[in-house]
Amino acid sequence: MQKILLLSDTHSYIDDNILKYVKQADEVWHAGDIGDLEVTDQIKALKPLKAVYGNIDDSKARSEFPLHQRFTCEEIDVWITHIGGYPPKYNGRVREELNNNPPDIFICGHSHILKVMPDKKLDLIHMNPGAIGKHGFHKKRTMLRFKIDGKQIKDLEIIEFDR
Repeated sequence: MQKILLLSDTHSYIDDNILKYVKQADEVWHAGDIGDLEVTDQIKALKPLKAVYGNIDDSKARSEFPLHQRFTCEEIDVWITHIGGYPPKYNGRVREELNNNPPDIFICGHSHILKVMPDKKLDLIHMNPGAIGKHGFHKKRTMLRFKIDGKQIKDLEIIEFDR
C-alpha cells in the first residue's frame, strides 16, 4: 500500500502546513506549475517525488521534470500532465492517447479547481487537486491524499487551507 499526496500549482509557494502532509505520505505527486524549484527540492528532501512541469515553469523546471509522467503505482496505471482538460473534453495534446490507451488515473493541474470525477467511457478516474499555492483566483488552497492498495484507490481526502 502506498500513501500518496497529490498537489499542483504551488507557484513557488510551500510552507510547513504543506510539508507536514508531505512527511505523512509515502510519495508525493506534483501536477505542474511548480514555480521556484525550491518547492520540489524541499519535497524531495523528505519523500520521493514524481512531478511534471506546467505552463508557468521555466527552463530549469522543464529540464528537471517532463511534460508527462506515466508510471505504475502498485497495480494502478497513472498519467500526470499539467494541462489535460476534463472528461469528455480533454485537451487535444492528450485526447488520442487517452482514447487509445487510457490509464486508471489521469491527473492534471492548471485550472486551480479541485475535481475528482470518473470517466465512465474510458473507465478511468480523473483527478485535479486544485491549487495549493497562493497565486491565482482560487479562494481555498487544496490538495488530495489517498491510498493505493493493489488495484484499489481508497481513503481519498481533500486537504484544504484558507488563502
